Amino acid sequence: MLKKILGLILIVASALALDFYFFLNKPLGLSAEEVYTFKLGTSVSVLARDLENKKIISNRMYFSIWAQLTGSARKLKAGEYLISAELNTLQLFALMKKGKVRLYSLTLVEGFTFKQMMQRINQTKSLKHSLQELTYAQIMQKIGHEGEHPEGRFFPDTYRFSKGMSDVALLKKSYNEMQKRLDKVWQQRDKKLPLKSAYEALILASIVEKESAIADERKRISGVFTNRLRKNMKLQTDPTVIYGIGDKYKGNIRYKHLRTDTPYNTYTRKGLPPTPIAMPGQGALEAAVHPDKTESIFFVAMSDKSGRHIFSTTLKEHEAAVDIHQRKKKKLK
Repeated sequence: MLKKILGLILIVASALALDFYFFLNKPLGLSAEEVYTFKLGTSVSVLARDLENKKIISNRMYFSIWAQLTGSARKLKAGEYLISAELNTLQLFALMKKGKVRLYSLTLVEGFTFKQMMQRINQTKSLKHSLQELTYAQIMQKIGHEGEHPEGRFFPDTYRFSKGMSDVALLKKSYNEMQKRLDKVWQQRDKKLPLKSAYEALILASIVEKESAIADERKRISGVFTNRLRKNMKLQTDPTVIYGIGDKYKGNIRYKHLRTDTPYNTYTRKGLPPTPIAMPGQGALEAAVHPDKTESIFFVAMSDKSGRHIFSTTLKEHEAAVDIHQRKKKKLK
């Protein structure tokens, strides 16, 4: 009789062990990827019950037992997880122990103004927001850079983050990235540039960013502005004028805009504007400190909408290019 009982116990134990093994190693059986949020402070027993209720695992008791046996109960990290149908329970444990949470992307585009950047950040629902009602000065204070003008201070890139990351943390990351890159290009700059500081390089880079639609023209455009700065000529670049107009700009720059003086009007004032006018990317940063060695002091956009420019060394050449690519085009409209 005892042998029968022991045999029965052995059979049951073997069956349970086999069932436990399959529970740990077979795919979860989801019909599609599922997003699951493991909230901070949730116990393993509550987690197991919730996973079972959501049909992600098949046995909450097995899940809890394995968590206790392996010491995982206190090692599972809270967050939002993307659980694929191919995962098994062991892989699910590994995923949550490593904290491989679902990542979101936010792209800050080269040439964005600070206003455009904040609009995109404020529209990103997966971030935790605390800056929406603050002024630009208050935002800079919040990220630890009180008194700095925000324009151009943030690096345009695609940023990956987990749900609930704060907008403050994202801005700090972008600010630090720009500072790191700016410091590096400034240390490696060409000698005898007409720029007194890394900040002036940032200002020039922002102008190059707004003027160059074609990457291989950036250094040549930078060369034109560098020449004009050396010659104490006005930069006469439309993007700075547009920036100075602000919200009143309606899409067409007119002669009256070029004559109306603002701190950013490079038709009425010599030198660089007081701040950057946009977020320059890496290419524009490098172009600002490594301009082409060119004799050109003028350029005008080609009329073929290619984004390319005609470069000139004399006013006569420039006027001829303007006649071909701008004035005649305007007459046809």
